Amino acid sequence: MLVVSPKKKEAKSVETKVTSAQSELSSAEGALADARAAQSQYATAYTAVVNLGKAVPPSQEVASLVYELEEASNLRDVSFNSIVAGGSGSSSSSSSSSSSSSSTSAAAAKAAPAGFNEMPFTFVFAGGFFSLEHLFSHLTAFTTRHGTNGLNVSGRLLTIQSVKLAPETSGAPGKGTKLTGTVLATAYVLPPGQGLTGGATPSSPAPASSSSASSSSSSASTPAEVTP
Repeated sequence: MLVVSPKKKEAKSVETKVTSAQSELSSAEGALADARAAQSQYATAYTAVVNLGKAVPPSQEVASLVYELEEASNLRDVSFNSIVAGGSGSSSSSSSSSSSSSSTSAAAAKAAPAGFNEMPFTFVFAGGFFSLEHLFSHLTAFTTRHGTNGLNVSGRLLTIQSVKLAPETSGAPGKGTKLTGTVLATAYVLPPGQGLTGGATPSSPAPASSSSASSSSSSASTPAEVTP
C-alpha cells in the first residue's frame, strides 16, 4: 500500500495532464483549420474590399468619376456636356467634360447619414429621350445590391436627387429633337481617417503590431467601416 498508493496518485496526475494536453491540441487544430480556411479566402476577400473602393473611394477622385460618366454616355449615344460641383449648378453646357473636371476638384464633401461624405454634383447630358432614360438607369446601376449582403460594383455609388429635361435650344424642332438632361446627383467618399484596406496587401494582411502602432499616426491605415 505504501508503495502503490503514491504511484496511483502520480498516474492520475499524469492522466489529467494528458487530458488537458489533448484538449489544447484539439483547440489548436481547430484554430489552425480556421486560419487555413481564412487564408484560402483572403484573396477573394481582399478583391471584394478593393472592388468596394470603386463605389466609395477614400478620396474624391473626380477625374475617375468624369471618366465613368463619359464612358457611360458614349455607350448610350448621349453627349456628356458638363459637370459642376454642388447641387445648384446651371444647365448651361461646357465645351468638354475634361475642361469642366477641373472645376470640380474643389468640391467640398459634407457628412452623410450613413457615415460617408457626400459630394453633390450637377451633370448635364444631351440626347434623345430614350437614350437619356437608359443612361440614367445605367448610372444608378453602377452599384446595385443583390441577395442579402451582396453588391455588384461597376462604378461609383451615385444617388440621383432630381432630373430635369428640356429641349435643346440649338436643336431644330421636329422629329429627333434632342433633350438636355440636368441631373442633381450625389457621389460619396470615405470619411477622413478611414482607409480602404487598412494597410493590407494582395498577398497578406497588415501585421497586428504595425497596424496598431500606425493607427494613431497614419489615417490611411484605419480600415473602412461599411454598413449596407
